[in-house]
Amino acid sequence: MFQSARDSVRDVVFVDGVRTPFGKAKGVYSETRADDLIVKVIRELLRRNPALPAERIDDVAIAATTQTGDQGLTIGRVAGILAGLPQSVPGYAIDRMCAGAVTAVTTTASAIAVGAYDVAIAGGVEHMGRHPMGEGADPNPRFVSEKLIDTSALVMGQTAENVHDRYPTITRERADAYALASQRKVAKAYADGLIQPDLAPVAARHTESGWELVTTDEPPRPDTTLEGLAGLKTPFRPHGRVTAGNAAGINDGATGCILAAGEVVEELGLTAKMRLAGFGFAGVEPHVMGLGPIPSTEKALARTGLSIDDIGLFELNEAFAVQVLAFLDHFGIADDDPRVNPFGGAIALGHPLASSGVRLMTQLARHFADRPDVRYGLTAMCVGFGMGATTIWENPHFTGNAGATSGRSAASTAARTPGRTGGAR
Repeated sequence: MFQSARDSVRDVVFVDGVRTPFGKAKGVYSETRADDLIVKVIRELLRRNPALPAERIDDVAIAATTQTGDQGLTIGRVAGILAGLPQSVPGYAIDRMCAGAVTAVTTTASAIAVGAYDVAIAGGVEHMGRHPMGEGADPNPRFVSEKLIDTSALVMGQTAENVHDRYPTITRERADAYALASQRKVAKAYADGLIQPDLAPVAARHTESGWELVTTDEPPRPDTTLEGLAGLKTPFRPHGRVTAGNAAGINDGATGCILAAGEVVEELGLTAKMRLAGFGFAGVEPHVMGLGPIPSTEKALARTGLSIDDIGLFELNEAFAVQVLAFLDHFGIADDDPRVNPFGGAIALGHPLASSGVRLMTQLARHFADRPDVRYGLTAMCVGFGMGATTIWENPHFTGNAGATSGRSAASTAARTPGRTGGAR
């Protein structure tokens, strides 16, 4: 009988994460290639982590929702070559719509955990200005003829209206108030210099005006007001609740991170910003895809032995305000809970589909460094066609001085169980 040389699953460490500034579709990156955006991210990761020999990277997993044109041709492989990695380093493309980068992380992390890899780069890119969501797609007519799904499942804004229907206490006014708070938190984080350290500046070409060095996100609207939000149209339903102001925009951008086995981090002298505790994916009815993070989070919590009370920080993707609010309501968390999206979220920063998951992780890692009182944090997002994705991370800077976030339940014991990736040892 085959016997593994390893006694247990290895710790998986989030070493570093970076991203390009996000742009508006048809905006600052209108003449910049998608593959050049992810190349910039890979090069920046290597520049920031000189102790990592490029030849030690075992794989490059890059997600894109629309895998065509400059986002096609197995983008993980071509981006690695274009970034200057040795040609011995393989790469691949991956897709789970909005959770593409999350899936790139969990797939490569799993390979690290079982010893197939030591180090990997995972991330995502989406140039929605060049490749709108669904471009070239040909949905099978059986979805409709056999009534397998509600036809509204194919229009994300309509699915958000459906979630409003399911949660009548989530009014447009409440969604607008949440959106305004996101804009204000992003503005404050920028003013405090908290977002800029993880941005990789991009040289963007413009035919008429020349080159521009992009150093900040293009989508935020710091002058947003409740009055302005209240006056916006509801494009997905007459007298609806979803507007351009309480939803993420259509955006371009790329993200990436370095993952490594715990012992390899020690061997090479790399940083350990987070340890993976676990993850979960789940499916829901496609026409209410915004509810996906609820069961994916419940699954991730159950499989790590944690409870929602053990989570001290939340990075929730704000595809729509209503889906975040539905998550918060389900778990009994206040709309303005300071643990949730401390730097704001996608309503202000943008949501370049497959890339957004690593943005959430990178911001969570930044919070961990400043919050040694917090032991566990999670990222969660809804996913097109009715799914949710959640990752749970442990803070390596945790000092044990937490109050509500110290892992006071049986979760503390569960996280130490041998074989649980990222558990405290």
